[in-house]
Amino acid sequence: MENFVNEFFNLEIMAKVAPLLLRGLLYTLLLCVLLIPIGLLGGIGTMLAATSRRRWLRWTAIAFIDFWRAFPPLVLIIFIHSGLPFAGIRLGPTGTICVAFLLNASSYYGEIYRAGVESVPRGQIEAARSTGLTAAQAFIYVTLPQAVRNVLPDLLSNTMELVKLTSLASIVAVPELLHSADLARSVTYNTSPLVLAALIYLVLLWPVVRLIARVEHKIAR
Repeated sequence: MENFVNEFFNLEIMAKVAPLLLRGLLYTLLLCVLLIPIGLLGGIGTMLAATSRRRWLRWTAIAFIDFWRAFPPLVLIIFIHSGLPFAGIRLGPTGTICVAFLLNASSYYGEIYRAGVESVPRGQIEAARSTGLTAAQAFIYVTLPQAVRNVLPDLLSNTMELVKLTSLASIVAVPELLHSADLARSVTYNTSPLVLAALIYLVLLWPVVRLIARVEHKIAR
């Protein structure tokens, strides 16, 4: 039992590596600040294309959503980072992550938005147009707010998954939380830094889990 505690819950090692992991956490939060708006805005663009009256645009967006939802994000990151340089396209680690998550997150958010838009009764849109609103104004002020409300739990759940997926950035040496914890593990020859990183993720995401549960309960009522 003592060996188990020393290997996984060594408080002395955790205290020593805590500053390094906190710097990694700050970079993880920075990635979230970059990636979440990119995914949300990309999702709106994808949704607009998927609900377009132009058939070619609609089918292109549907193919985009299906393809990138099926494409493993880890493979995508490795392909962009290690494959594109052979075609003369070189992105830094952060640029690689931004492009990869733009493609991946936009497809998921786009499908969620599309489901939300389709859940809004057509009669409300027609009523909004009858008051003199243009199609764009009716969409912005009537359709989109209701659509977001209807799929808010799904948006929050997908955002939480996006935060967890930032750990994949460690594969291209982005100094986020997991990369910092693995670096500390390799220096200390101890697993405690990885356990500390897991606990930090838990503290970071547990409030979001409870928020999602409350929102789902409120909407269900």
